[in-house]
Amino acid sequence: MTDRLFNKVAVITGASSGIGRSIAEHFLNEGAKVVVFSRRSELLEELEAHYPARTLVIDGDVTSEEDLLRLSEGTKRRFGRVDILVPNAGLARVIPIEDSSRSAIDETFNVNFHGALQTVRTFLPDLSEGASILFISTFLTQVGFPGLAAYSASKAAVKSLAQTLAAELGPRGIRVNSIAPGPINTPIWSQVGLNEEQLEGVATQISQRLISGSFGKPEDIAETAVFLASDAARFIVGQEIVVDGGYTIG
Repeated sequence: MTDRLFNKVAVITGASSGIGRSIAEHFLNEGAKVVVFSRRSELLEELEAHYPARTLVIDGDVTSEEDLLRLSEGTKRRFGRVDILVPNAGLARVIPIEDSSRSAIDETFNVNFHGALQTVRTFLPDLSEGASILFISTFLTQVGFPGLAAYSASKAAVKSLAQTLAAELGPRGIRVNSIAPGPINTPIWSQVGLNEEQLEGVATQISQRLISGSFGKPEDIAETAVFLASDAARFIVGQEIVVDGGYTIG
């Protein structure tokens, strides 16, 4: 532990597994106080048990205004302010264009875009001067991938939102950036709607374009998040940092 985030208060949504869970663990290891929010809060009990004085677990859904208000109020009661906000909660589904009904698209946008935007809006009164907001976008905004039109479009909207808020909130001393994960080995892959054989085929295809030949790990994103949330990144504003193992270089 280097205490790069010592005594900073961080809120992370979608923190029960994968990238969100790893970000929470890394922030705690760097001395932060962390509020973790997820629909499956029981998965965070172990994290709270390891850092009881610096961890607050709250269950809820980012698409619920009531749940977000409860998250904000619980954070204020426990820690009083927010220095780092990571609207990480996300949903990925493979939806061919012929199946891309309005309801299917709305489900993805409600979580990935509206959930992120409303999380930030809810916490605006609580963000301290010099606070950092980190959105999670995707490398797929730079390349095309069959069946992921809704997901990629929702994350492109998140990328644009981050750039706009960087300009809008900058006068308040709030830095806004985004991280674009590439192929990362997380549980989200098992939830996209493909069977095991299809997943293996996609993984093989993707891995051939990666410099290392294998998917990244959640900690690759978490370590980037630690840097962007720290004072070392104080002059980085409105940027998207792509962490994709070289996938998008050609």
